[in-house]
Amino acid sequence: MHIPITPYKVKKAFLYWKHFGTKEFMNHLLERMEPEDVPYGPWFAQHKANDDVLKKQRNNPPRNGPKISILVPAYHTPERFFVQMLESVRHQSYENWELVIADAGASEAQEHQKKGAKRSRTVAELSAVYAEEDKRIRYVALEKNYGIAENTNLALEAATGSYVGFLDHDDFLELDALYEIANAVVEKGADLLYTDEDKVTADRSKYYQPHFKPEFNLDLLRSNNYITHFLVVKKTLAEKAGGFDPSMSGAQDYDFIFRCTEKAEKIVRVPRVLYHWRTHEASTADNPLSKTYAYEAGARAIEGNLRRMGHEGKVEHLQDFGFYRVRYPVVGEPRVSVIIPNKDQVDALTSCVESLLDTGYPNLEIIIVENGSSERSTFEYYRKLSQMEQVKLVRWKKPFNYSLINNYGVRFATGDYLLFLNNDVRGSISTDWLTEMLGVCMREDVGAVGARLYYPDNRIQSAGIVVGIGGIAGSMFVDLPRGRGGYLHKSAIMQDLTAVTAACMLMKREAFERAGGFEKELTVAFNDVDLCIRVGQLGYRIVYDPFAELYHDESRTRGPEDTPEKVRRFQDEIEYFRTHHLKLLKDGDPNYNPNLSLKKWNYSLKV
Repeated sequence: MHIPITPYKVKKAFLYWKHFGTKEFMNHLLERMEPEDVPYGPWFAQHKANDDVLKKQRNNPPRNGPKISILVPAYHTPERFFVQMLESVRHQSYENWELVIADAGASEAQEHQKKGAKRSRTVAELSAVYAEEDKRIRYVALEKNYGIAENTNLALEAATGSYVGFLDHDDFLELDALYEIANAVVEKGADLLYTDEDKVTADRSKYYQPHFKPEFNLDLLRSNNYITHFLVVKKTLAEKAGGFDPSMSGAQDYDFIFRCTEKAEKIVRVPRVLYHWRTHEASTADNPLSKTYAYEAGARAIEGNLRRMGHEGKVEHLQDFGFYRVRYPVVGEPRVSVIIPNKDQVDALTSCVESLLDTGYPNLEIIIVENGSSERSTFEYYRKLSQMEQVKLVRWKKPFNYSLINNYGVRFATGDYLLFLNNDVRGSISTDWLTEMLGVCMREDVGAVGARLYYPDNRIQSAGIVVGIGGIAGSMFVDLPRGRGGYLHKSAIMQDLTAVTAACMLMKREAFERAGGFEKELTVAFNDVDLCIRVGQLGYRIVYDPFAELYHDESRTRGPEDTPEKVRRFQDEIEYFRTHHLKLLKDGDPNYNPNLSLKKWNYSLKV
């Protein structure tokens, strides 16, 4: 990809280098220079609503669709940008809308024009022209610039629609945006909705960096304001949430989204790119360094959400601007029972056990379930382990069945938290991985927590699991080098997922027992995914925690799946999963996006 070099870009690169340091700067640069698997520009042109679709939408509007008020706080908006915004609303295929323009620069317009070298029409003049042609466009002249939060609140007060949408004065919508929103309101009864979005250059010559979003994802929202645009909420919900808080300047939308989602009855994602976020040199979209104060406000927005939801946590900034980490404390010293199935591989088991002991966690019991070992060194190591108070050695005498072995191990566990751990997993990257996972798992809304696992060569083995990848389910970001964040940093930020790998999975015992444990029919494959799905169906969150980092020599103990018997067994497990989770496979993983590929694991576009 050719990136034109300009003085602005050189300056921006220098500031980023100072912020990240050489190693991290190079990681970010390499990620940006990698070619897209599927170029976004042509993809978007193919997938946007064409004239025929828009005509059908105009002729068949959603029955009893809501009136949607689009709120635009404006302040000395460049004429070209403002006109494009107006046109994008005026020509919507859904007609039951109003556009409320709250002009904070009305009293300053003449003075502002004097400073400009070129005479252009003001927001007031443009609004008057368009309002004369379309009575749905309403102009509100504010006495002064009260700040974007209060300006938006004044627009909200003036709105007459039952739903309100928020549009920046220099951005624009796709022409089917309001139709898709209204249709989702009618079909799903949503009171808060958001869409996919992308960025567009100032001259609209290039659409890029699409943001394809999951359904509502609390832990992802606490990591980054992934909802952002296009946000539409029921007006009564916006009022109940208290509108925008002027003290949260720079992150007023982030804070507002948190307060709305806390009170919303039905949150719906519309998985279509319907909002275009314009970038120019002063915009946050293009230059995060332009509003560093916004990130401090973002941290306070997260802290407010934690406080209101009764969750303890310390919010920290990540190096990537606008991304955060929440550290959840371990309250007390609850017992953690570690279940490790084992067959020989004494070196791997030794590293695994030592990694557990190195965590220094005091209330730990290690249950090793022996199954089919034959090497003398293994039993010599068992004798050594038997002298340790923290270790229990039990034997599974039947043929290998991962599900039954772990269920059997749980019978000997006394802890309220169960850590399922492969014998070829070792935590030599850091020693706090266990307390990191435990702090998250102790939240009352969390059922299970998974770690970020690497192969020995420092490439990712698993960064959470998406249902549907590869046909059934698969790990994300496989082979991504350590230090790289991947698509929108998703390998490196905490989020809710449908499943995590049981190679290293911490689960509440209560959740495990309510779900009925691992499914015995799933001898080797998909048993962790199946269990996570069932735990999620009970109302618990499944959290991917990238700050718990470990190494994993995948399938080292049991070997490859290459015999006729193993292949047949694998096909039987695929059939079991398809039979029991057909709706999920058909509807798609709610923590993924239907516009993304199920054949790759790096968030590539679906073709």
